[in-house]
Amino acid sequence: MSDIFKGYKGRALEALKKFSIRVWSDSEIETSRGNFKGIVLPRSENDDDLHIVLKLITGYNIGVDVKTIKKMKEIGYKEAHYKIPEKEFPFTEGKPRVKLLGTGGTIASRLDYRTGAVIPAFSPGELYGAVPELADICNLETEKLFAVFSENMGPEQYKKLAVEIGKEIEKGIDGIVIGHGTDTLHHTAAALSFMVQNSPIPIVLVGSQRSSDRPSSDAALNLIHATTAAATSDIAEVMVCMFGPTSDEYGLLHQGTRVRKMHSSYRSTFRTIGDVPIATINREKITPIKKKYNKRRNDKNVKILPYFEEKVTIVYYYPNMQPDIIDSLVEHGYKGIVIAGTGLGHINKPLYPAIERAIKKGVHIYMTVQTLWGYVHMFVYDTGRDLMGLGIIPAENMLPEVAYIKLGWALGQTDDPEKVKELMLTPISNEITKGEPYNGYLIFQGGIPEVEDFLKTVHK
Repeated sequence: MSDIFKGYKGRALEALKKFSIRVWSDSEIETSRGNFKGIVLPRSENDDDLHIVLKLITGYNIGVDVKTIKKMKEIGYKEAHYKIPEKEFPFTEGKPRVKLLGTGGTIASRLDYRTGAVIPAFSPGELYGAVPELADICNLETEKLFAVFSENMGPEQYKKLAVEIGKEIEKGIDGIVIGHGTDTLHHTAAALSFMVQNSPIPIVLVGSQRSSDRPSSDAALNLIHATTAAATSDIAEVMVCMFGPTSDEYGLLHQGTRVRKMHSSYRSTFRTIGDVPIATINREKITPIKKKYNKRRNDKNVKILPYFEEKVTIVYYYPNMQPDIIDSLVEHGYKGIVIAGTGLGHINKPLYPAIERAIKKGVHIYMTVQTLWGYVHMFVYDTGRDLMGLGIIPAENMLPEVAYIKLGWALGQTDDPEKVKELMLTPISNEITKGEPYNGYLIFQGGIPEVEDFLKTVHK
């Protein structure tokens, strides 16, 4: 397929040919549903043949149904250039040194509005060209460790990240930022919370919910906030830094073991569960919310524990779950299972024999709650007591995915049941808390009068 029609096929291709429209051209399209003006973007080979994709001057993309097109006119053309402009990142004596470790995805990017191309930026020069504010914050160094989507992050990457963080601390870096896709960012944050203990510096994971070619992108501001936290904060924790409200007023610093992605597209998707965030952050200042956290130190004493047993899984209980699911996991060599149970930590009776068989074969099984908020309380009803009698261990108020990560980390060091239990139930980074504050559980129900009145007075 000619590059001038890149990715187009069928009826969409016929429409472009009919009106002599090239991909990357500025075009005006007259349709039965209105007139549009923008840049014709290429399409993936897996996309349909019914639409032409146009990037509007606002930065948003739309799909124009070819059946509605009356006329198309090319009014300008410029070939796409994928080289991002670079500026040498200035070194300023006395500014903190921050290391940005890349795992994949777009940490920051620049949009060429003439071509519509979104160009990822990663080197210090590229980042300075895309987000020049970074030079006001720190002396930045970068290293790309991986080039994977966040769903492909796993134990191999967790372990390498932990080792590299240890090396950077030994070199005397002042703070670390980790660029990461948002979908599994909280899993990596949990893994690093267990693999990197007693860090003397901030370790800040950051991503973006919306790509940099959108006017509502959070990429640059999240990166500015994360870099500010890494460079200047006294909070020496593994943290996730993302938008607070959906506006760009401030970001939040969440503890790595108590944070979770809670919405597929909101910029304020990350929420601290069962607690409050560590701090708010904007361009001017960092304001602690929690009074207690690990403080920045001047030493290089850090404990790196890069262990993980891959034969660990998480099972989300549902009514009528069949025992062959548990049996199958055992047959395939799984050494640990975290169950996200109902209520206070329950599953149905037909699973009991399978659970008993698994534990007799040495499988470590821990119970969490799929409610996310609250504690496992298996001693309240006979169901829970029976399950504990079989050998299931309640995991307090650990989030299910945090318990999964911690069990993999624990089994990477030992398979002795008592030692695993000690590792699992000894709090390391606030994954188990003595209580949940009253404001650690806030879910408002829209539509009811008092909530609607309240929403009118607050930021969304």
